[in-house]
Amino acid sequence: MSHIHVKAERVIDVKPEVVHETLVDYRWKRPQILTSNFLDYTVGKGGKGAGTEVHYRLRAARRERPYTMQIEEPIKGLAITEQDRNSSLLTTWTLTPIGNGERTKVRVDSEWEGGTGVGGFFERTFAPLGLRNIYGEILSNLAGLLQPAPTGLEEGESSSRTLPLLIGGTFAATAVIAVVLILRNQHKG
Repeated sequence: MSHIHVKAERVIDVKPEVVHETLVDYRWKRPQILTSNFLDYTVGKGGKGAGTEVHYRLRAARRERPYTMQIEEPIKGLAITEQDRNSSLLTTWTLTPIGNGERTKVRVDSEWEGGTGVGGFFERTFAPLGLRNIYGEILSNLAGLLQPAPTGLEEGESSSRTLPLLIGGTFAATAVIAVVLILRNQHKG
């Protein structure tokens, strides 16, 4: 058997507490960030934080595998573990405050004992690539769910630059309406 390790990380522009609240809410918020690789996702017991149990099938590389994950929080607010009851798979989510604590580095690590022989070779070679891509998409979904939509303005910047665009857009819309009314009147006459 060989030890396999996969990690992905991303900085998200929200406080660690906000990220934590989303990640430990397995009933409502966690499903919003999962990819289509997670099938038949259900919460078996609990639903928030330590003691929760979730069930799903993970589809990757034309294979599906069922998981029953037991959730623990070894470091409350900063680390969440998900241990499969039927295999050696352990996934750990680690939250690290950045700067003044307004940003969070979110890291997800998975490790397990892989197979042997030719099958084990392919598992060691391709499973990390696929799982890293899945985790990258989950982290993107998490950022999209939690980060405020960009306004296009820098902090403290005036919105006076947008006024000409607003006036131009209003003028263009008025011109289109005027043309439509003129054509409608010509068609009636």
